[in-house]
Amino acid sequence: MKGMKTWVKLPTAWINAGGLKAFRWDRGQGANNIAALMCLMVIAHHTDPDTGEANVTYDTIEWATGLSRAKISGGLDVLEKLGLMERRVERRRSTYKLAGIGPIGWGALPAKPLYAGGKRLSFLQDFNLRKATELNALKLYFLFIARRGRDTNAANISYDKIEEYTGVGREKIRSALSLLVTHGMVHVDHIPSNVNKFGVSSAYRIPHIRPYLHQGTSAREKLELTEAGEDIPF
Repeated sequence: MKGMKTWVKLPTAWINAGGLKAFRWDRGQGANNIAALMCLMVIAHHTDPDTGEANVTYDTIEWATGLSRAKISGGLDVLEKLGLMERRVERRRSTYKLAGIGPIGWGALPAKPLYAGGKRLSFLQDFNLRKATELNALKLYFLFIARRGRDTNAANISYDKIEEYTGVGREKIRSALSLLVTHGMVHVDHIPSNVNKFGVSSAYRIPHIRPYLHQGTSAREKLELTEAGEDIPF
């Protein structure tokens, strides 16, 4: 996709404050909440990192997500109500500004590698907005973006903490993870547990962010890449 970067900055202070819990599968709002997170992803992909202004239209969002215009409108209403986006209408044209853009408090969100054929987000094309698992998967994905460690390139987080930050019950986390893994959005690494020397814990890695940095990467390889001046999403 011409002009789009490999990754973009996503404001994450609201995620770390538990904001994902507001996206619930109840009161008939499940579909709109899924649409909201889908729209948020597209808006972030088109946001100027300095101003927060997003150069995006309904047509762009429709192509990227496969959402109807009615569902896009519902999703944008959710984002605006939660204060994650500002919307202005000027001369029959809407402009969007992502809240929280700044030099700190952001996570690296994959962008260009997620698109197929230049305009469509592959991961979202099979979403029908009728399954809670779709909402839960998006919530986990945004959480992993926010909690990704710079040193490990993965989110080292327990099921208890996932539930605490997202509101997704433990019994529903596995199915949400399976959806992410199946679509290549997350890799699960198993690492020695810090609690039990005989146990293992899971780390969740975003494959499109610094793919060379994983459990098997040496410190020297990381140093060489840094010295080479590669654009690294710390």
